[in-house]
Amino acid sequence: MQMKMKLTAAAALAMVAGAVMAQDTQVIKIGHVGPVSGPQAHYGKDNENGARMAIEELNTQNIVINGKKIKWELQAEDDAADPKQGTAAAQKLCDAKVAGVVGHLNSGTTIPASKVYNDCGIPHVTGAATNPALTKPGYNTTYRIIANDNALGAGLAHYAADALKLKRIAVIDDRTAYGQGVADVFKNTAKKAGVQIVDEQFTTDKATDFMAILTAIKSKNPDGVFFGGMDPQAGPMLRQMEQLGMANVKYFGGDGICTTEIAKLAGGAKTLGNVVCAEGGASIQKMPGGTAWKAKYDAKYPNQFQVYSPYTYDATMLLADAMKRANSWDPKVYIPKLKESNYKGVTSNIQFEPNGELKNAAITLYVYKDGKKTPLN
Repeated sequence: MQMKMKLTAAAALAMVAGAVMAQDTQVIKIGHVGPVSGPQAHYGKDNENGARMAIEELNTQNIVINGKKIKWELQAEDDAADPKQGTAAAQKLCDAKVAGVVGHLNSGTTIPASKVYNDCGIPHVTGAATNPALTKPGYNTTYRIIANDNALGAGLAHYAADALKLKRIAVIDDRTAYGQGVADVFKNTAKKAGVQIVDEQFTTDKATDFMAILTAIKSKNPDGVFFGGMDPQAGPMLRQMEQLGMANVKYFGGDGICTTEIAKLAGGAKTLGNVVCAEGGASIQKMPGGTAWKAKYDAKYPNQFQVYSPYTYDATMLLADAMKRANSWDPKVYIPKLKESNYKGVTSNIQFEPNGELKNAAITLYVYKDGKKTPLN
């Protein structure tokens, strides 16, 4: 009888301890939004992988905030690179009361979504959307941890004019917020550097046939073409440039074309060797934690790395770091700490300007040697 009472008491204590432990665990949800369907799905999956990797690592750290053991969860949404789907995904994350958001990929989705996040008071950090207009409203909920198009477009224009001494360049953009934005910066900077813009053409982010616009451009005899857009268009465009005999024309683009995928999408076209593209940040080899991080990423997600996953990883860790410093997952309490961040990330040491732009943002230019993306020295 005494033994039975002891067992009952022990069971009761275990139940109480279990209840206390359950009570002392707090689930914190962080949202991620990117295009995981459609032609840009390779970027979206890469971005989501980076955020997911951070969440899994955070869950091994036994983090305690405000006396509660934290269980981190990722709520991942698909915006299919579509502005309407982007705002719908943002509203869904607001309704789910996530503590913060990582994303979006495209400027065209991120800019309208940023208002939704501001209205519901949730901070979001993008490591991919580069249009400078994103931070213009001055929301204290909007943060970018990568260089914007002003840096990318200008860097490429100066390289074209000063290093390559090009004189005649045609400009094409896909009419998205990103494509048009980066093309305008390139065009205006190139003109100031003495380059003649011989033609301006437009396409869409769904097009795959560029023969008509490339034929028009060829007649203007350019020594370079700048494309504001993404790799699902740039790859076929490079193939078609080769078919039209534009094998000696340099081809410039921002981070949207600066992927490993473009080599596949170009389908063996020799014009891939003419590409010069720009990315915000250092090359992965020169990032503070890039090489070790990439080895872990490749082991977990073989052959999926594109561009931005180190940034989505850092963005997730950055949000968690601000919550830890504030001892709160309430956005109203931890946003001031997010603004004051001095976080040693994989990509860089992350600090913000008052408008949410990254301080001291670097850019890197890349070329493709033997089909492999290679940083320019």
